[in-house]
Amino acid sequence: LALTHRGNMADTKPKTSPKAIKFLFGGLAGMGATVFVQPLDLVKNRMQLSGQGTKAREYKTSFHALFSILKNEGVSGIYTGLSAGLLRQATYTTTRLGIYTILFEKMTGADGRPPNFFLKALIGMTAGATGAFVGTPAEVALIRMTADGRLPPDQRRGYTNVFNALARITREEGLTTLWRGCVPTMARAVVVNAAQLASYSQSKQALLDSGYFGDDILCHFCASMISGLVTTAASMPVDIVKTRIQNMKTIDGKPEYKNGLEVLLRVVRSEGFFSLWKGFTPYYARLGPHTVLTFIFLEQMNRLYKTYVLDG
Repeated sequence: LALTHRGNMADTKPKTSPKAIKFLFGGLAGMGATVFVQPLDLVKNRMQLSGQGTKAREYKTSFHALFSILKNEGVSGIYTGLSAGLLRQATYTTTRLGIYTILFEKMTGADGRPPNFFLKALIGMTAGATGAFVGTPAEVALIRMTADGRLPPDQRRGYTNVFNALARITREEGLTTLWRGCVPTMARAVVVNAAQLASYSQSKQALLDSGYFGDDILCHFCASMISGLVTTAASMPVDIVKTRIQNMKTIDGKPEYKNGLEVLLRVVRSEGFFSLWKGFTPYYARLGPHTVLTFIFLEQMNRLYKTYVLDG
């Protein structure tokens, strides 16, 4: 009925891909980018676990970590946990995009006016937190798989892939363990979303005002790198809490850490205040390529879809 009513308009309106395709492409683009940045994620997780408790720090710098992992565990070693990284992207990115789009449309006024900055931020945080909740099991598997190689062989968990990890965690430690650390995981998503939103538009404005930049892809890239710096600095302390809680073992019925606050206090007390930012380099180095590659993959998929499906 609506179509006949706006028949003339419908012809001029450009064809767009359905929502499901958008979410699918968003998830796939994130997964494609993950294949390239997985080793950086591994190094970050190892850095955050190194020096835990009284042990001396295993790795002096990120490069030292990368080379030592390559030496001891080989090239396949730096790709440990890739299946979990991919599942995390598939669950987290797709849920986040989906919720964001749905809420964005709900909050758009009848006159087509988009939600204001404050509402947008709220939508972003809600979508991020929900996505993080859905992605927590993959996140737990990822942390444990990337951490495994640092343990002596008899203490390793030895998960073969992400589904094996999820099945074994459920069997050995109960279903709720899959959502262990979901509070810091969701908190990190909220911090990341808030920091990104606030710093990206500010950085972009500052770059444009400097007169050296036009509103083009270079400006967007530089703005996202500055924003990445702020985001990394803000979310790192929450991230180390998440990493350690998700990796901890229960010894004689007692978990290593009672809660997130205890992780923070113990890290600061025994490893120093700046240890909260351990793994900063690989975490930051991962952001740039991940964002850029996601956009590149997304653009290519949209282009192919348009060529073969919409105009086919």
